[in-house]
Amino acid sequence: MDRRRNPMGFEEEYLDFLNAHLQVRSGERLRRLEEGHSQAEMLFLKQVWWPIFFQFKYLHPEYEVDDFKDGKRYLDFAYIRPGIRICIEVDGYGPHLRNISRWQFSDNLERQNQLVIDGWTVIRFSYDQVNEKPRRCQQIVQQVIGRWLGDELDESSLTIFEKEVIRIAVRKGVAISPKEVEKYLKLSDKTVRKVLSQLVEKRILIPASGIKRVRSYRLADQVKRKV
Repeated sequence: MDRRRNPMGFEEEYLDFLNAHLQVRSGERLRRLEEGHSQAEMLFLKQVWWPIFFQFKYLHPEYEVDDFKDGKRYLDFAYIRPGIRICIEVDGYGPHLRNISRWQFSDNLERQNQLVIDGWTVIRFSYDQVNEKPRRCQQIVQQVIGRWLGDELDESSLTIFEKEVIRIAVRKGVAISPKEVEKYLKLSDKTVRKVLSQLVEKRILIPASGIKRVRSYRLADQVKRKV
């Protein structure tokens, strides 16, 4: 059964994902995962991550990194693949934030800056954003990953234009039209149609609408699973 049509798909995959990480951790790393992975993190996975990718490959909850003060800190989620490290934080708005001191506020900013210096891409969401505007959060995640997905899929010797079309498709998250690609890449209709046809032949895109003349295209499911 297609997981996207299976209402139990998320719950089953989520429990497997969490248990897999619990089984390989010990000490403080285990405690942080048991106590730090809360409703906000689960809601992010359910409403933002799962509807995009339908799996949790390369995603690490409560990921330990070295702190700039020679200690340890834990990221809500780390998405790690060769050449890319993305930190995803989901921030609740509670008394501990409302009562934060000026020193703590500055310290939090410095910690984030250090992650960027160390080569991390950092994106942050509030609990309210995840809960009330999940589609906007999905778009941000797609835009960040879409910057490099074309290079990651270079197994079939993709051209520069093909990589750019893939990035457009990932960033948008829904079907793309030849007109959109033409406008974005500033290419002729004939060239765009050729690029799109090549991506269909490589099974990276599939027609989303239209029969004799395709009006829109979307990423093939096997490509989504590579993300």
